[in-house]
Amino acid sequence: MVKEVIPPRVKLSPSQALGMIGPYIWGKVLEQIKSVAMIVAYLVLFQLVVLGLPVANAVVVALGIGVVILGLAFFMEGLFLGLMPLGEICGVKLPQKTVVPVILIFAFILGVGATFAEPAIGVLKTAGSSVRAWDAPLLFLLLNKYSSYLVWSVGAGVGVAVLFGMLRFLYNWSLKPFIYILYAVGGAVSIWAYFDPNLVYITGLAWDCGGVTTGPVTVPLVLALGIGISRAASQGSEGGGGGFGVVTLASAFPVLAVMGLGVFFLDSVPKPMSEVEFSSSANRDRARFLFADDAEMQGYVLKNGSPEARRAFFGGNVQALDDYVAQLAGDEGAKAAIFGSGVAFEQWLLTSGSPEQRLRVFGSEEKVRERLVALSALRPGGVDAVELLARNTLASLQAIVPLSFFLIIVLLLVLREKIRRADEIALGIVFSVIGMSLFSIGIELGLSRLGSEIGTNLPTSFKAVEMSQQHEVINSFDPTIVAKAINAEGKVEEFFHRKTEDGYESLPYHPDNYDPDTGQYSFTPLRGPLFDGMFGILVVVFFGFMMGYGATLAEPALNALGATVEELTVGTFKKSLLMQSVAIGVGVGIAFGVLKIIYDWPLIWMLVPPYLVLVALTVISNEEFVNIGWDSAGVTTGPVTVPLVLAMGLGISTQVGSIEGFGILALASVWPILSVLLVGLYVTGQREAELKEAPRAA
Repeated sequence: MVKEVIPPRVKLSPSQALGMIGPYIWGKVLEQIKSVAMIVAYLVLFQLVVLGLPVANAVVVALGIGVVILGLAFFMEGLFLGLMPLGEICGVKLPQKTVVPVILIFAFILGVGATFAEPAIGVLKTAGSSVRAWDAPLLFLLLNKYSSYLVWSVGAGVGVAVLFGMLRFLYNWSLKPFIYILYAVGGAVSIWAYFDPNLVYITGLAWDCGGVTTGPVTVPLVLALGIGISRAASQGSEGGGGGFGVVTLASAFPVLAVMGLGVFFLDSVPKPMSEVEFSSSANRDRARFLFADDAEMQGYVLKNGSPEARRAFFGGNVQALDDYVAQLAGDEGAKAAIFGSGVAFEQWLLTSGSPEQRLRVFGSEEKVRERLVALSALRPGGVDAVELLARNTLASLQAIVPLSFFLIIVLLLVLREKIRRADEIALGIVFSVIGMSLFSIGIELGLSRLGSEIGTNLPTSFKAVEMSQQHEVINSFDPTIVAKAINAEGKVEEFFHRKTEDGYESLPYHPDNYDPDTGQYSFTPLRGPLFDGMFGILVVVFFGFMMGYGATLAEPALNALGATVEELTVGTFKKSLLMQSVAIGVGVGIAFGVLKIIYDWPLIWMLVPPYLVLVALTVISNEEFVNIGWDSAGVTTGPVTVPLVLAMGLGISTQVGSIEGFGILALASVWPILSVLLVGLYVTGQREAELKEAPRAA
C-alpha cells in the first residue's frame, strides 16, 4: 500500500496573501462597477443636465451605490462558490439515486427558497407605502398587511415553475404548450380583472412579480439544477432545450399565483372609495380588514388622511379626535408605531394638526413657536446605521441560510454524497450573506432613493411639479411685508422678498400657506414644465428608452446568454445581435411603461396585443429560438434594474396622480421576447437561404 504524500503547506505573509488576492478581488469589484456605472451615471447626468436639479442627499446616495457594488461583488462570488455548486451536484445525482417524485419535491422547495433569497424581492415589500388604502384596497392589503403572503405566493409560483421545468428536462417536453396555456390563462384572468375595481390595480403588480423572480439567485440555481438533471437524464443530449425555458416558466407561474391570491381576498376588502367614505363608520368593518387592528387603522387615518377623513373616523366628533391626539402625545410606543418617532409625530402635529390639538399637546402658543424653531433646525434624512445593518443582516440570514441548509441536507441525507470542497462552499455561503446584506443596504440608501427621485422629477419636463424635497418653512413671518403686482393679464398677484446669501429673491405669497397661530409661512416651490407641449412627454419617453437600453447592455447575465446562444447556434445568431435585440426591446418596453403611468392607461391594453403577436410568432418559430427568445426576458430584470425601475415608476405615479406605478417591468419583459423572436425568424430565414444556395454554388 502506497502511502499518500501530503505536500507541506506554503506559508505566506499577510502582504504576500494580499498581493495575490488583491487583483482577484479588484477584478470582481470591477465587474460590478461596469454593470452599475452606466445606468447610475446616465440617471445622475440626466437629472443634472436635462432637468437642472441636484441629487438630494448626494453623499448618502453615492455611499449607497458604492455599497451596492461591493455587495454585488460579494454576493455573486458567494453564489458561484457556494450555492451553484450545491445545486449542480444535486441536479446530477438526483436522477441517478432517487425517483421522479423526490426530484419534483426538491425542485419545488428549491424554487420557493430561491425566491426568498432574491435581493429584489424586498423591493416589493417597501412599495406598499405609496399606495393609499382607500384608492386601491386590495393592492394595499397585499403590499402591507399580507406582504408575506405575497412573497409566499410568488415563491410558490416559482416552485411550481421549477417543478415543471425539471419535468421538461427529464422528458424533453416542448416549451410551446406551456406558453400557450399559461399566457392564455394569465391574459384571460387579467382581462377579467380589468372589469373589477379592485383586481384591476393588482394586475401590474402580478405581471411585475414575474420579472422580480428571475434574478441572480433563481436563474443560476435553477439552470445549474436543470443542466445537471438534463445531462443525467439525456446522457449529454440537448434534452429540454439545452437548459433553456425554465426561466420562462419562472416568469409566468408567479403571475397566476399573485392573481389567484388577489381573487382569494377579493370579497374581504371594500371597493375603492373616497378617503372620507373609507373612514366613516358605515365602512368600518370591511376597511378594518386591511389593518392588524383598530389602533393601526386609527393611526393610519390620522397620519395619511385629510382633516375631513380624520373627523369622519371619529363620527364627526372633533372633541374625540382631539382627545385621541392628546393621548397619543403621551404614548411613546404608539407614536413610534404610527409615525416612526416622536419627532415625526411633532412634525405632523405642527404641519397638519389643528390649532386646538397643538395647544393641548404643547400647552401654549409660545411653546408651539419654540418647538417650531427647534424642529426646523433639525436635519432630516438621518440614517440609523446600526438598525439598518441589523435589519438587513437578519433578512439575509433568513433568506440564504435555510436555502443552503436545504441543499446540504439533501446532499448528505437523501443522496448520501460527500460535500466536496466544503471550505469553499462554506465561504461562498458566508459571502452570499454578506453580499446580500450590503446589497440590500445599498438599495435602501442609494438605488431606491435615486430611482424615486428621478421618477419624482421627470414630470417637470411636461408639467408643473411641486418640489417636495425643497419644501421650506419661514418662522416668525410678518404678513405686512407682502407686496402686490399686476401681471400681463391684469390679475393682481401677491409676493414678498427674502434675503439670501446671494442677495434678494422674490417669492409668491399665498394666504392659505400662512398660519397666524404659529406665525409660520410654508411653501413648496413649483418647477416646470421645462419643455412645451408634447415635446416634454417625448423627453420622458426617450429617457425611459435609453435607461432600459443602457441598463440591459450592462447586465452581466445578458453577456453570458449571448455567448451561450452564439455557441448553441454555431455562430448563426451572433452574441452582439442578441444583446442589441434584447436591449432595444427593453428600452421600448420601459418607454411604453412610462406612457402607461403618465396617461394612466390600463396595463391590459398594452399587454394583450404584444402577447397575441408573441403567440403567433411562437407557433411559426422553431423550438430553439422559442426557448432563447422567451428566456431572454429573464436576464433583463437584474438586481440593479428592478429596484431602479420600480422606484422610478412609483415616483412618476405620485406626481401625475396615478394610483399605482406598476407595470413597467411587465412591459420591459414582453418587448425583448418580441424583438428576439423577430430577429430569430430573420436569422432562420437567412440560414435556410444559405443552405439552399450552397448546392447551387457547388
